[in-house]
Amino acid sequence: MRCPGQDSRYWKPGAIYEVTCPHCGSSVEFFKDESTRRCKKCGNKLVNPKMDFGCAAYCKYAEQCLGELPPEVLAQRNELLKDRVAIEMKQYFKKDFKRIGHATKVARYAEQIVKEEKGDPAIVLSAAYLHDIGIHEAERQHQSTEAGYQEEYGPPIAHDILTKLGAKSEMIEEVCDIIGHHHHPRPVETINFKVVYDADLIFNLEENQQDAKIAPEKLQVMIENNFLTESGRKLARNIFLN
Repeated sequence: MRCPGQDSRYWKPGAIYEVTCPHCGSSVEFFKDESTRRCKKCGNKLVNPKMDFGCAAYCKYAEQCLGELPPEVLAQRNELLKDRVAIEMKQYFKKDFKRIGHATKVARYAEQIVKEEKGDPAIVLSAAYLHDIGIHEAERQHQSTEAGYQEEYGPPIAHDILTKLGAKSEMIEEVCDIIGHHHHPRPVETINFKVVYDADLIFNLEENQQDAKIAPEKLQVMIENNFLTESGRKLARNIFLN
């Protein structure tokens, strides 16, 4: 079955229209379901200005339905994907507001750090929202929230969530890899892993500060020695030392 919005049987008057090419001024005829067309006169590729790409930004069948999608729509898909991952995380944890709050705060810190470190926001934020997604299964199986159990049970759950949302296989693989060792950095790590690690570390330090205040001198040493990115250190200094 074809998407009703793209099925010509449901079209109304005005579904076929002309657009002026911004390069040469020629008229280019568009059907409402065409994402792009080339100007026959100058060869310039035009994005359909009247097309609603809303569903294309999140639907995993968008490319089959609409064909090749313009770069701005692909970027929007990643932007909306992380928001939908956040929703899935909240639905998974249900009334466990402690875990929802933790994941949300880590994602906020990760969003600040990734901007400075030039990582991939879609991967970083998806991993941040889902980094502890295995904690309920760890508790169910072992009555424990130990890091190793979280890292064991988290990736399959994250894989199912991201697959349902239509994420690309490369993205799913990297997010699951981050979740699968997010407490245990390897000798060589990606910038995306480092951002998530530092964001989680900031939140954990905050919790430790609430339980028992750490002296500023000791905090300074911890920040300099344990963070993996300079942006993470900078954010931690602003939060704990200023």
